[in-house]
Amino acid sequence: MKQIRIPAVFMRGGTSKAVVLHTRDLPRDRALWDEIFLAAIGSPDPYGRELDGMGGGISSLSKVCVVGPSTRPDADIDYTFAQVQVKEAKVDFSGNCGNMSSAMGPFAVDERLVTVSGKEALVRIHNTNTRKIIHARFALDGGMAAVDGDLAIPGVAGTGAPVRLEFREPGGATTGRLLPTGNVIDTLDVPGVGKIRASLVDAANATCFLDAADLGLTGIEMPEALDASTELLDKLARIRIAASIAMGIGKDPADAARKKTVPFVGFVSAPQDAQSLSGEAIKGGSVDLTGRVISNGQPHRALPLTVSLCMAVAARIEGSIVNQVARLNSNPDAEIRIAMPSGVLVVAASVKKVNGAWQAEQGGFYRTQRRMFDGYVYVRASRVPGLIVVAGKSVKAAA
Repeated sequence: MKQIRIPAVFMRGGTSKAVVLHTRDLPRDRALWDEIFLAAIGSPDPYGRELDGMGGGISSLSKVCVVGPSTRPDADIDYTFAQVQVKEAKVDFSGNCGNMSSAMGPFAVDERLVTVSGKEALVRIHNTNTRKIIHARFALDGGMAAVDGDLAIPGVAGTGAPVRLEFREPGGATTGRLLPTGNVIDTLDVPGVGKIRASLVDAANATCFLDAADLGLTGIEMPEALDASTELLDKLARIRIAASIAMGIGKDPADAARKKTVPFVGFVSAPQDAQSLSGEAIKGGSVDLTGRVISNGQPHRALPLTVSLCMAVAARIEGSIVNQVARLNSNPDAEIRIAMPSGVLVVAASVKKVNGAWQAEQGGFYRTQRRMFDGYVYVRASRVPGLIVVAGKSVKAAA
């Protein structure tokens, strides 16, 4: 049977990679998108490698982004993020990917979706998953997004041109509230685990933050050690389900289990000496906080940017679990240095209290990005029976 080819770009954004598609090249019927994305990425794969598609077998390499003209007056483009599960036939649209967000402005410029001039571009991105606005600022090189530069980011070899991302009013991206339960700290009663303290915060992406000590951990465990502990991963999965229900994301345990992307679950600890995956020493005196994050059941080697932003926001909320272990100076605008397995991530977060309620004003950080391939991604026509091929390349919904 024939294959369907769809114009596509393969890009790295921060520490993630994704297939990037134009909205115009996809069927208007969004119900058909899931199967297209699964086929393109090579999911589901019981072997966990996604060898029959563009995915890489882990959550940070199993992604699709869709970009098109903006539907809002305060943005230049619409950007929809899809997290493709590796071993399950499931596509999750419930959250955003901060790392891939850094590639969306450059994609829009290089694809001529927006008009720019001069030495620097500002692209206003509407993330449809969270209904939030992100400003991307980056240098131009001959009218295209610059690639070469001096910025090195943890987890990515070499350097690149910086992209500054500014998440505008990131609070309530998933649930509509920065503190979905109204509490700075909740005590979750988790079946099979017992009672555990958690700070449930929703900024850029909803996240359940735990104290590493409450889990019997040091906080500097490496991804391989976490991945090898099925008992710990099961405990964190149970906690995540309880947090999801408490935050109003999952209606019940079954519904929460199906919604695998959000909330993320992470644990934090005070600044301490550690070692990065590359073997470099991380000195406790040079960081403000130590963090680890699990998503889609997998420990992250480099923290998701949206979760890092959420962690920085939580660090600014007095009394939260993150705030209690963080070492912060008196300047509320100072950047927060988070130690993670791949190194140190620097995040800015602005938080204030208005009429007794905490509000997140904005968060920002720098990433690099690069277009690595463009052409067509091929999917088996047999995987998407609801589509037809016109002129050998165009994709339309079948009547």
